[in-house]
Amino acid sequence: MADIQAAFQYVDTNFDRFVGDLQALCAQPSIAAQGVGIAETAELVAARLRSVGASVQIVPTAGSPVVMGVVPGESERTMLFYNHYDVQPPEPLDKWISPPFSPTIRDGHLYARGVVDNKGHFLSRIHAVEALLKTRGRLPCTVKFLVEGEEEVGSPHLAAFAEAHKSLWQADACIWETGYIAEDGTPMARFGYKGMLYVELSAAGANTDLHSRQAPIMPHPAWDLVHALATLRTRDGRVRIPGFYDGITPPSAAEEAALAALPMNAAKLLGRLGLSQFPRGMSTPEAVRALYTEPTCTICGLLSGYTGPGKKTVLPCEASVKIDFRLVVGQDPADIFEKLKAHLQAEGFGHLEVRCTGKAYAYKTSLDSPLVAMLADVAQLVYGKPLAIEPTAAGTSPMYVLARLHSMPMSSIGVGWPGANVHAPNESLRLEDYRRGIKYMAAMLDRFATCKL
Repeated sequence: MADIQAAFQYVDTNFDRFVGDLQALCAQPSIAAQGVGIAETAELVAARLRSVGASVQIVPTAGSPVVMGVVPGESERTMLFYNHYDVQPPEPLDKWISPPFSPTIRDGHLYARGVVDNKGHFLSRIHAVEALLKTRGRLPCTVKFLVEGEEEVGSPHLAAFAEAHKSLWQADACIWETGYIAEDGTPMARFGYKGMLYVELSAAGANTDLHSRQAPIMPHPAWDLVHALATLRTRDGRVRIPGFYDGITPPSAAEEAALAALPMNAAKLLGRLGLSQFPRGMSTPEAVRALYTEPTCTICGLLSGYTGPGKKTVLPCEASVKIDFRLVVGQDPADIFEKLKAHLQAEGFGHLEVRCTGKAYAYKTSLDSPLVAMLADVAQLVYGKPLAIEPTAAGTSPMYVLARLHSMPMSSIGVGWPGANVHAPNESLRLEDYRRGIKYMAAMLDRFATCKL
């Protein structure tokens, strides 16, 4: 206990410098979707790893490089940290109060693109390693870092990297990308992620836009697409594709209990988003269960015709839509894609172009894993509150890519908060969450070195 308290004191003493480190990393753009700043950021990540004595490899892939780092420790136990250095595009820029790549502190928050997703989580782990090294001289266990640069575009080259370099990232357990602190300050840990199928549908008509007066005798791609979309989902959110729900693994009793205990301040969440209630009048417990256990079909974007100011009476010659299906354990994205195509064919929309542009499998670590109890004990020490357990995330991350190659328990813990505006303008990190998150990581490594797995 005395040793970990020394590490905690080191964090407090050096916290302003740690925040400066985070500002410097966030000031470097690294937009995967636009190919901006990727190589430069990989070098910065490598430099941060070397600053804590890590041996570093920048491993090229067919896309962005993966940065690997290893810091040896006293025990035979090895912890893997998975992170990513790429960020989402910052647009719309006019919605930012301060520029997205000019990290700015306001009212105890640090605002910048990528500050939570995912640079803050990465550096919190670096700073935890530094605190342990400076107060002990050696880590209690070996720590490996795998930091990729394509997570925000679906990690298209992570699987090939993982297959080719299995020994580089092999470990006894993994702390995944990100994690959150609830509205009331309760630390949260998630033990899995939903999968995803991302598709684009396109409809085409004439070879040029037409005057809308010709609508009675010409094909109408926009209406065609709208009618097709209406067949995919009922008004209450149920997906209508035959066989969509086949094979789903229901939540275990332990998972049901964890879901029932999860904190959700519905009033605060809805108020922040300018809403008065959940869809269909769902209660808070119903909303929590739906968020974590239900697969979805979401229209992410529609494009057709003229959408500028004023009016233009046009019959557009093409229309397209982007859709994501969030999937749960037991659903295969490749199988769902085939079922989608078959459904559209049966409904009379076989002429539409259907393209898969991304897929990921769902994955969950069993809540019976000793990692769960260990993280709960450390959370109580650092936060003075019980750990809230998310059996899986509502979103998607490529956890399955690593989990299928090396059997190890995985969890996401970290420094985010519900109002972080991840993927949106004014992304922010609460600085006090960052301070405690560093301490949580340091204490976790200390306990992990000797805990039973």
